[in-house]
Amino acid sequence: MRPTHRFIAATTVDALGNGLYVPFSLLFFHNLTGLSLLSVGAGMTAAGFIALLLTPVAGMLIDKIGARKILQAGFVLRLAAFAAFPFITGFTMFLVVSIAVAIGQQSAAPAQTALVAEMTGGDGRDKLLALNRSIVNGSMGAAGILAGLLMAFSGDTAYVVMAVANAVSFGLAAVLIHGLGGVRPVTGARQKAGFKVVLKDRPYLGITGANLLIALSYVAMAAGMPVYLTRDLGVPQAMSGMVFAINTAMVALLGVPVARLVLRARRTRAAALGAAIFAGSFVLFAALQLLHTGVVAGVLVAAVVYTGAELIHSAPAQGISVQTPPDHLRGRYLATYQLSWSIARAVAPLLITFLLGLGSWQLWAGLGAAALLGALLLLKLERILPREAVHPVKYVTAA
Repeated sequence: MRPTHRFIAATTVDALGNGLYVPFSLLFFHNLTGLSLLSVGAGMTAAGFIALLLTPVAGMLIDKIGARKILQAGFVLRLAAFAAFPFITGFTMFLVVSIAVAIGQQSAAPAQTALVAEMTGGDGRDKLLALNRSIVNGSMGAAGILAGLLMAFSGDTAYVVMAVANAVSFGLAAVLIHGLGGVRPVTGARQKAGFKVVLKDRPYLGITGANLLIALSYVAMAAGMPVYLTRDLGVPQAMSGMVFAINTAMVALLGVPVARLVLRARRTRAAALGAAIFAGSFVLFAALQLLHTGVVAGVLVAAVVYTGAELIHSAPAQGISVQTPPDHLRGRYLATYQLSWSIARAVAPLLITFLLGLGSWQLWAGLGAAALLGALLLLKLERILPREAVHPVKYVTAA
């Protein structure tokens, strides 16, 4: 099996495992451990913050020992964690195991991206990342449906089955990526420079800040959409599921072809265009309140535009984050960039509920303004970013 095929197979298996529990994580852990929902929620939140604080450590280790080893260690860590879940007897053990899961998840994003950078170069990185994103999105959606069916027909037994399946999936993923990677870690003075170099790299901090603003558009789908659809538009709760289904299907089916199309343009401009379309989709969502009929059709149209924005923005934005760092510090750079996603996910629930509390249109105005500001920042940074980060370069991936 070719290295790229093994990588895709590993991340697909990883996504299937994540998809089995992420949509139902509170119920998943509540039923497996017997702890109260409040205890489970508090433990998961604490674990998430601990993993967030350790993200820079993951970046440092990626640079020192290689992305594949860190990704593999994360898989093994989650294998052990999910294998232990059926045997948890108290909150302390649950917290320890939850921290292990959170660290494995948090380190996976920069490690996967860095591993792609080690395996290929130029626009080959963009294409492999786009393919990976499409397959992962589809796999997580399929696993979520499977999890729902297991819960419907197997009751509490389903949670034990999902825990075992997760453990197996992460173990298989660890085996599949063994030996991948093509760049030996750099040691010496350049390596010791560490995060000082990252923190002095204003263009990279700029694209990280731009991504933080635009990342709020991604998390809005899960955090704010269901409330808005039911409370302000009065549509059935099932519409939220339909919107998620449209998003998942479009990303899975169109991720690669759209990425190939946008790679013909400068990455900064393509990513900025995607952010601007996000803002346009939020105008559509806000305007739905003015409709007296056809609200359901309007929701579907707005959802398609929203997903189109995601498709256009995701590949070039990720390409910029991968192509900009120097090889010997890529792990640290990508770990820093990953913080923009983590912070967005952490602040989104509070920010979105605050905006929803102000009224019916304020949420979309706030998200649209953030997306446009992020787009303008990307355009401003274009002239000072490395040429290879802005202009895709053809690259033939080795077999």
